[in-house]
Amino acid sequence: MSAPIGGEAGPDGVCINDILTDDELRSVLAKLESEKDKENFGLVCKRWLALQSSERRKLAARAGPHMLAMLAARFGRVVELDLSQSVSRSFFPGVTDADLAVIANKFKRLKVLNLGNCKGITDKGMLEVGDGLLSLQSLDVSFCRKLTDRGLEAVARGCHDMRTLHLASCRLVSDLLLLGLSRNCPHLEELVLEGCTRITDQGIADLVTGCQKIKLLDVSKCSNVGDVGISNVAKSCSSSLRTLKLLDCCKVGDQSVLSLASSCTGLETLVVSGCREISDESLKSLAAACGNSLKVLGMNWCLNVSDSSLSSILAQCRYLEALDIGCCEEVTDAAFQGLARVEDELRLKVLKISNCPNITVTGLGIILDKCCSLEYLDVRSCPHISKAACDEAGLRFPDCCKVNYVGRLSEPDILL
Repeated sequence: MSAPIGGEAGPDGVCINDILTDDELRSVLAKLESEKDKENFGLVCKRWLALQSSERRKLAARAGPHMLAMLAARFGRVVELDLSQSVSRSFFPGVTDADLAVIANKFKRLKVLNLGNCKGITDKGMLEVGDGLLSLQSLDVSFCRKLTDRGLEAVARGCHDMRTLHLASCRLVSDLLLLGLSRNCPHLEELVLEGCTRITDQGIADLVTGCQKIKLLDVSKCSNVGDVGISNVAKSCSSSLRTLKLLDCCKVGDQSVLSLASSCTGLETLVVSGCREISDESLKSLAAACGNSLKVLGMNWCLNVSDSSLSSILAQCRYLEALDIGCCEEVTDAAFQGLARVEDELRLKVLKISNCPNITVTGLGIILDKCCSLEYLDVRSCPHISKAACDEAGLRFPDCCKVNYVGRLSEPDILL
């Protein structure tokens, strides 16, 4: 007869808690795969609950200082804490500087802290984080618009092992912070600066002087970042850079793309959408240099892009999975004709050709012949492409493909 669970004794007077040690129970807990099973483990008895709590590594909460202190006492080994708020369902006052003081004092093991959309926090709270969470490796303070260089520099000075930093829409951040990161965070791998409009080429150059292991850099909508800054990134992070997002960086042109082609042959994701100075010349160089690595390319509203560069991209970038050429009005069906000579199928899963007036069902048919893995196709506002026209031409879409004719489908976030 098997021993009963918890504190109950069986007919022979044996209790499982008298047989299994804490280490053996932890081994059982470690073998549970689903979060539900792990939660149920803690419902057996107080001892099992205490063990389950002590082994928990991730925690998502909405709590004030008193409750946070209680959570810290119960979940002493937590290394990842998520206090982020939803953009559409934020609550007031939300996370405060007082909460951050408790976190910095009680969650000393913390490596990941998510404070996205916690709009009430200020530099005072960041000073606490920088002083108390010395093991922190990842911080997300996106849309925390009260934060300035002062608070975030304190984080850089205190958290020398920082690997990931998300600062989207922290509009008060300037080049001073990037200099602080360069001096204090040599292991930085991921930096998101989307919408930080005070950042300039000088700040980017300072950043990569000390941070040369960057894998992902997002400076989308940083209107003061241009070719000088991006060229410095390409040279300094040539061996590490995998993802670069430059959405609506109006000062970025061919020089940036040529620098990437020259130095960053392992680049996997490039978003240059809205960079209207980029032309065929640099994109053909990119296709030749990064053909074996590039997986995601966003270049909608690159108005100088034409058939010659697109045909090179499709022919040479064999691992391309997502491509956005929306509003590239110079592109025609001729860009796809070379695919007929390509033996292998394309790996494209996402293709966006919205607002391309010179692409017709003829060009779309060539694409479909080579893209059996296509999952999402955006043909909105293409005057020659409609559901009726596709049906009339006898086009056959992959079974898993969603076709967006009029904008009623949700878009995949792979190009965002």
